Amino acid sequence: MTTKRRAIRVGEEILKEVALLLYERVKDPRVRGVTLTGIDLTNDLKEARIYFSVLPDEEQSSRAQEGLDRASGFIRRQIGTRMELKYVPSIIFRRDTTLEKAAQMEKLFEKIHDSEQ
Repeated sequence: MTTKRRAIRVGEEILKEVALLLYERVKDPRVRGVTLTGIDLTNDLKEARIYFSVLPDEEQSSRAQEGLDRASGFIRRQIGTRMELKYVPSIIFRRDTTLEKAAQMEKLFEKIHDSEQ
């Protein structure tokens, strides 16, 4: 159980560092407006899946994915120098569609509400 707690704690620190790096050091315009929504770090701390969201459309999301993929090596090196970790996890960026799904659900609820009146 302590391994899982360590993974959560280290994951939170990695997420903070990645957010700071995206804001301060990554100059790629494709990653502007990206919001990091979470991290899933394996218990052995060797792989980090970082979830991101970007609004408003699919095209912007795919461009952000390309920019993040391109910057992942740089980000990993920076994490290695900033944090005292035995292993620096590989970083995989994944789009978080939760906000998009919530907006779709909201539209459906409005549609149902309007049709009932």
